[in-house]
Amino acid sequence: MNQPTTLVPPASIGGPSEPATEVACTTANSSASPVLVTGAQSVVRSLEALDVEIVFGIPGGAILPVYDPLLDSPQVRHVLVRHEQGAGHAATGYAQATGKVGVCMATSGPGATNLVTALADAQTDSVPVVAITGQVGRPLIGTDAFQEVDICGVTMPITKHNMLVTDPDEIPKALADAFHIASTGRPGVVLVDIPKDILQARTTFSWPPERALPGYRIITRPHHRPIRAAADLIAAAERPVLYVGGGVIKSAAAPELREFVELTGIPVVTTLMARGAFPDSHRLHYGMPGMHGTVAAVAALQRSDLLIALGARFDDRVTGEPTSFAPQAKVIHVDIDPAEIGKNRFVDVPIVGDCKNVLNALMNQIRINSSDAVGSGLVDWYAELDRIRDSFPLGYTCPATGALAPERVIEAIGQAAGPEAIYVAGVGQHQMWAAHFISYDKPRSWLNSGGLGTMGYAVPAALGAKLGAPDREVWAIDGDGCFQMTNQELATAAIEGVPIKVAVINNGNLGMVRQLQHVHYQGRYSNVDLATHTRRIPDFALLAEALGCVALRCDHEADLEATIAQARAVTDRPVVIDFIVDDTALVWPMIAAGASNNHIMLAEGIRPLFDKSD
Repeated sequence: MNQPTTLVPPASIGGPSEPATEVACTTANSSASPVLVTGAQSVVRSLEALDVEIVFGIPGGAILPVYDPLLDSPQVRHVLVRHEQGAGHAATGYAQATGKVGVCMATSGPGATNLVTALADAQTDSVPVVAITGQVGRPLIGTDAFQEVDICGVTMPITKHNMLVTDPDEIPKALADAFHIASTGRPGVVLVDIPKDILQARTTFSWPPERALPGYRIITRPHHRPIRAAADLIAAAERPVLYVGGGVIKSAAAPELREFVELTGIPVVTTLMARGAFPDSHRLHYGMPGMHGTVAAVAALQRSDLLIALGARFDDRVTGEPTSFAPQAKVIHVDIDPAEIGKNRFVDVPIVGDCKNVLNALMNQIRINSSDAVGSGLVDWYAELDRIRDSFPLGYTCPATGALAPERVIEAIGQAAGPEAIYVAGVGQHQMWAAHFISYDKPRSWLNSGGLGTMGYAVPAALGAKLGAPDREVWAIDGDGCFQMTNQELATAAIEGVPIKVAVINNGNLGMVRQLQHVHYQGRYSNVDLATHTRRIPDFALLAEALGCVALRCDHEADLEATIAQARAVTDRPVVIDFIVDDTALVWPMIAAGASNNHIMLAEGIRPLFDKSD
């Protein structure tokens, strides 16, 4: 276990706390004097005042009172999804693409419980989402009434905060608080549960609400003592690495990160949730670390003497076996959530604060400390990492059978759509290939389910992303397993006129599960054959047409670029391309779950990372 070189009192790891209780509202929707309305009208007026553009949901008995005034709203567009899980993922995709709060709505009981997976997904990836659910009337709560579920109790472990509104006068405050909590500090999910009789009751509406959150304090600006300590560690390091997580994107700190790298010359690795936070094209970017990371990125962490973790949580998919992770490295950990600091790894210098503010403070301190080029002593470190990157480049082999290589399909999509597009991935092999074989140079261009690993995420999230960023081309890179979980939302996209592109990487299997069975279970493939190859059940092209989409199919390299171009030319409705790909392709490199990062599996076998011959 590393010992700290600088003692930093716990009270000094962040600057003064900031209550930051302001909530955005439009002047036009502000109400100086109370207006008599129903609780449901108060919900809609509050959403308008909070500048909500889109709500994803499905009506039902308990939430039905809200749907009547929602019909008359000149501002809030409701998108009728086909399943509440789709509403939650669409709200997540909208939030990830725009940085705004995503909003979803459901009725009580099964409507609310159908949101659970999507809410857990958003919370795990720190996505700002507000879920509004209807509840049975107050006299019925606790009686096992029709469609009654204690959704606040159910979602308590998977939300940042939730609340049951018991007074119609409290609706504006509840929603204002929800949006503030969801979008500030470490973003997350807030659920607001409103009984039907509260929605039907008469109340008054005025905006902005008088409110206070005495127990909610956010530290956004770092304390000067850990900043000085961190600058000293950076100056002394010979093999430093910036370990960049999704918090950099959440804090809109990509410009500051690039400036920091240009100032210090410190190499960068970006996690799965941080793809695009630092340009892939930059010479000091060594790729994505982790279970399926590049060899150079994994080696950079393992061989470093200083890790500067920015908005990253030392996830098990990055660290592998914890005691052997980056064994020689001191750690500077920057995070807006103090609970993450020191949770999974001992930290030498803890810094609580917003990544943007911390990077600016660090750069100021580094400039004060030294007039020399900070990166001038890292030449040997660059040479070592460059040698590893050159020795173990990402690549793939085209099948001898002539079948399409899935990596080639994804690479071609990225080359055609370019860095301005948004790429949304499902979960599995195609997710890892999309993370590697598309180049990301901008934040909010790569959306995926990272922490929870939710199959079925891609199609509804792409729908939400396209509605949030209508001028950007949006591609869902999905697997044939994931696609069958939520493809009904293509009907939503078709009816709403949302022209997303969906690339189904159809290898006929639950590919990542099959890969694990190949590696760990001697190739005993138990229950992974989806029959989408052998029997075309379902036929994805016919299914896409039935859901109102343009349907294409491609199974030969010669047709690949023309098929992608044909899909890109469609701008008035969704397009689905059934890419029939090689069913034996595996994702390499790979580190077995829980294994040491010192042992990387390549296509030809396990390679010790510290082998002198590399």
